[in-house]
Amino acid sequence: QVQLVESGGGYVQAGGSLRLSCAASRRTFSGYAMAWFRRAPGSEREFVAAISRGGSYTIYTDSVKGRFTISRDNGADTVDLQMNNLLPEDTAVYYCGRHLGPMPTRVVSDYGSWGQGTQVTVSS
Repeated sequence: QVQLVESGGGYVQAGGSLRLSCAASRRTFSGYAMAWFRRAPGSEREFVAAISRGGSYTIYTDSVKGRFTISRDNGADTVDLQMNNLLPEDTAVYYCGRHLGPMPTRVVSDYGSWGQGTQVTVSS
């Protein structure tokens, strides 16, 4: 089974930026859509952003549109999430997920592989 490893989380003040990165343990990215989800304390895992197999199609949850950008490098087997103008409500553990197919969706059960998560904390 593919292993996904997230990095780039940390502590930042509101208005700041972070860049998350997800790397695969072997070459399994190129055929699948990829996504970022997050889970805040006491909440369910929620969709943040996703990108199609080729990188030409992206979707975002409304609360991050205009602030977050998802991108991928199939040659390097990485998918990144650039997060700008961070808000305290963005505080969560962020997870990278690999979709079961080439087109992204917002449904957590459509993703078959997950990383261990990386903590993002935004102070007010």
